[in-house]
Amino acid sequence: MQRQTDRRTFLKQAAVAAAGLGLTSTMTSSFSAAAKQPLFKISLAEWSYNRAIFGKKMDHFDFPKVAKQDHGIEAIELVNQFFMNKAKDQKYLAEFKKRADDQGVKILLIMCDDEGQLGDPDEKQRLKAIENHYKWVEAAKFFGCHSIRVNAYSSGSPDEQRERVVDGLHRLAEFGGKHGLNVIVENHGGISSHGDWLASVMKKANLPNCGTLPDFGNFQDYDRYKAVAEMMPYAKAVSAKSHDFDAQGNCIETDYRRMLKIVLDAGYHGHFGIEYEGNKISEPEGVRATKRLLEKVREEFSKG
Repeated sequence: MQRQTDRRTFLKQAAVAAAGLGLTSTMTSSFSAAAKQPLFKISLAEWSYNRAIFGKKMDHFDFPKVAKQDHGIEAIELVNQFFMNKAKDQKYLAEFKKRADDQGVKILLIMCDDEGQLGDPDEKQRLKAIENHYKWVEAAKFFGCHSIRVNAYSSGSPDEQRERVVDGLHRLAEFGGKHGLNVIVENHGGISSHGDWLASVMKKANLPNCGTLPDFGNFQDYDRYKAVAEMMPYAKAVSAKSHDFDAQGNCIETDYRRMLKIVLDAGYHGHFGIEYEGNKISEPEGVRATKRLLEKVREEFSKG
């Protein structure tokens, strides 16, 4: 009887030990996987190829393939201007999604322009602009995006513009929320490029799916680093704008190390969307240069 008890005790202890080893192995594996996660991911904004697409040298349908095969990038951000009349064309959207899926490319968002001012002083025109964006929310939902990017355009005093833009954004974001989509605003010129003003818009809109898309560029009379820092608490995407590079591969107009530190210090570790807008080198070369710079700074920061 004693031997049987000892045997049972031994088997129970062995089972506990094995379970413990399994748990330790699982935890080690989880920690290892977490440790390998990059500080941020890299995506490609379709606007980087705007000259090629507008010039009919590249087809919108081929963008996922270009992103993956030419640049090794597996996430993209579309621009509605390149398929302006196709938002409700299910066959067209399905074909584009298939091409992206075939390449293993994720569609993150649609950048929406030319659909009216969400802060239009005329309430009827404002409502029309809001409703014009509905089809892009639905298209983004079909693609599996997390957001549509909109503009915060209006007129009048800063306070008047804030009230009107908040109204338009709030109504559109409520519609987006029903589809599980964010509505995010890029600093895209005018007062929308004033970080403090855009942050005040976000505070007043006060919806969890209404946020910002800080762009490293698009500034004229406002400090870009201050502006991005002010927008980051509401950021759901980031645009890594670039124009020119020096001999060492650094972006001339933006200190990427300083800018990336601001973004990462805000707790953002999502996608940085490459948006090359220069003309001294070709669009493909500009995308590669921006990607190399992002990867270089990421590696530097990862080493501490």
